[in-house]
Amino acid sequence: MYLVTFGIGASPFTNIEAARIFCCNSCIAIFFNYLYVLSFYGSSLVFTGYIENNYQHSIFCRKVPKPEVLQEKPAWYRFLLTARFSEDTTDSEETNTYESHLLVWFLKRYYCDWITNTYVKPFVVLFYLVYISFALMGYLQVSEGSDLSNIVATATRTIEYTTAQQKYFSNYSPVIGFYIYESIEYWNTSVQEDVLEYTKGFVRISWFESYLNYLRKLNISTGLPKKNFTDMLRNSFLKAPQFAHFSEDIIFSKKYNNEVDVVASRMFLVAKTMETKREELYDLLETLRKLSLTSKVKFIVFNPSFVYMDRYASSVGAPLQNSCISALFLLFFSAFLVADSLINVWLTLTVASVEFGVIGFMTLWKVELDCISVLCLIYGINYTIDNCAPLLSTFVLGKEFTRTKWVKNALEVHGVAILQSYLCYIVGLIPLAAVPSNLTRTLFRCLFLIALVTFFHCFAILPVILTFLPPSKKKRKEKKNPENREEIECVEMVDMDSTRVVDQITTV
Repeated sequence: MYLVTFGIGASPFTNIEAARIFCCNSCIAIFFNYLYVLSFYGSSLVFTGYIENNYQHSIFCRKVPKPEVLQEKPAWYRFLLTARFSEDTTDSEETNTYESHLLVWFLKRYYCDWITNTYVKPFVVLFYLVYISFALMGYLQVSEGSDLSNIVATATRTIEYTTAQQKYFSNYSPVIGFYIYESIEYWNTSVQEDVLEYTKGFVRISWFESYLNYLRKLNISTGLPKKNFTDMLRNSFLKAPQFAHFSEDIIFSKKYNNEVDVVASRMFLVAKTMETKREELYDLLETLRKLSLTSKVKFIVFNPSFVYMDRYASSVGAPLQNSCISALFLLFFSAFLVADSLINVWLTLTVASVEFGVIGFMTLWKVELDCISVLCLIYGINYTIDNCAPLLSTFVLGKEFTRTKWVKNALEVHGVAILQSYLCYIVGLIPLAAVPSNLTRTLFRCLFLIALVTFFHCFAILPVILTFLPPSKKKRKEKKNPENREEIECVEMVDMDSTRVVDQITTV
């Protein structure tokens, strides 16, 4: 399942190179891990079983002495070679040892009976409805992330800058560079109108507009001949102290006849928009780019933040599409792997419930939908299937008993393994919370929510819902077929030596 999911992420369907490299490395790691499990890990289990059968210590491989012999040894020797098994241990004692484990004992003695109690089920269902309500509230507030502060450490100047920008200047877009990269007829009035039309609606820092206003103040027409327009620009306008800084925005070039021409220039634009409404920035960026391809004046627009806006704009749609494809592939392959189609139905509903809750609570926890969070959602599909599939398989394949009985049996068999896996998973996540980076913090919050919601479904939602939703586990009583009726033959036997009569009944 992991190979299918990460294989789709490593395919050409993914347009993010970082995500493709991550998925490719994950596929390679999973493949070698599978080989390790089949080879070295399996051999280690066999060797461990051989050591246990010979009553040897699992670490030091020495024969475990009998208790009376071990008492005569020093304290350090008894501490190192103490073991729970000995030559006198029987199978029943080993079973009792397993059942006496704290987690197994807790599940069998208390939790299974408590979670399937008739008075507890309504509260669990009510709690699930509250869970769905909050998840829906967060789902309706999902926003795409394009904040530069999400990819840098928390204690940096970038965080201070973005905080001040959003607090005091959030009504303006980033400064957009407007670059004209070919020689155009700046002196032509129609070209002047086109350039001014392209930059209309922006707060402009433009040498071109300032120069036209300069000519108007001198009562000079803006439609000067080329030579006069260029000479006035070089020798008069750029020599004025208040306009001298525009000299960095214009590139002149001399031709073969010593004629000077403007080969490239730049202007700066600022849009009146909301920084928090990223859709406006995306629309603005796309509008300017489409205009640059169709306009008579060849120009490009750029700002360093456009790199991240482009990446985040494309980092949501493609991974979401890949996650849907991955889910469909997983369900398709699981249809051939599972023993009952009902298992596939329950897995689909469980995965949908978990993913919906994670997206909702992720938004309420101020985690935006970016590349990292979407990759975590893809991983959450596999994590949910790994934990919920054993419970659902044991329940669905169980026959002849009630639903409650098989729910208890599934929790007793697989609950300890799921709980131990969950605890190890949480311990591994704790170091991520201490990393001073918003990117790592996003990763921690998403993975923690996936683990928490999956645990909630495994130990609360599924055990309760499975006890009262159809189909029933009880088989209908089969009507006896007349052809399969039992014939009873009675044979009377008389003892000749006495008057005793013996009746022999034979079933045919």
